[in-house]
Amino acid sequence: MTVLRFLIRRMVSAVPVLFVVSLVTFAIIAIVPGDVTAELAGAEATAEQRAVIRDQLGLNQPLYQQALRWYGNLLQGDLGHSYLLNMSVTDAVLERLPVTLSLAGLALVLAVVLGVLLGVLAAIRHDSWVDQGTMSVALIGLSVPDFWLGLIMISVFSVGLAWFPTGGYVPFSEDALGWARSMALPALALAFTQMGVIARMTRSSMLEVMGQDYIRTARAKGMRRHTVVFKHALRNALVPVITVIGVMTGVLLGGAVVIESVFSLPGVGRLIIGAIQRRDFPIIQGGLLITASLFVFVNILVDLAYGWFDPRVRNDR
Repeated sequence: MTVLRFLIRRMVSAVPVLFVVSLVTFAIIAIVPGDVTAELAGAEATAEQRAVIRDQLGLNQPLYQQALRWYGNLLQGDLGHSYLLNMSVTDAVLERLPVTLSLAGLALVLAVVLGVLLGVLAAIRHDSWVDQGTMSVALIGLSVPDFWLGLIMISVFSVGLAWFPTGGYVPFSEDALGWARSMALPALALAFTQMGVIARMTRSSMLEVMGQDYIRTARAKGMRRHTVVFKHALRNALVPVITVIGVMTGVLLGGAVVIESVFSLPGVGRLIIGAIQRRDFPIIQGGLLITASLFVFVNILVDLAYGWFDPRVRNDR
């Protein structure tokens, strides 16, 4: 029941967050010059023809009426209809969501696994060349833009060595190996920066935990080194790492917009970029709202994970 109450509280608190996100998105769209009528009517359309289309779409209405209409539809689960794709926003986003989730999810796994391993290795070999080497890799990860790294990877591993495709996406359901090959470079490029963040944080946290009394007691009892490191020290050292995973998810979802363009992946980020260029406002609003909802959901899961890694957090609930 404690967990259920916690979930209910978090979901209720997420409502105003999503409302603010949708409101800010609507306000930004309202001040952006231009509209979709040029795309719908064509370059040769007259001002009168564009005015007719604008009136049919309700774009001539005052902003407060457009907002009330959009929120009214939203309460009924309707995110609107794309002006240009001739399909509902929900269908358009859900059609491309697996690509973005594959990219961000795989990047998150790579960032956490590689970052934690590098951080632990640096901590147990503190002040050695291993420590300096792993932290140098982490520093490079923090310094290199993901889009630049993606372009370098394409040049080396796709064009030069022909190990991976230069772009495109293969659904996992069709070809698991093809999916892995199409996702490998984009996910690694997206994960590299966050891997550096986690590696440095894990190292710092591990060094602090390894100096605690209970770790020294475990060593004094003759426990094996890997048992002390991975069973006792690492679990406590991961608490601050879990803290940043929720924020990192938002960073990865945002970075996916650029990476999807670099690797020609048909994801939500690329869909939103195309909608911005063509002024397809329902797609922008719906896409950003669904992305924000995913971010909030992941943060709720991260909060639940606190209780498993740190009983003190669980007891405070």
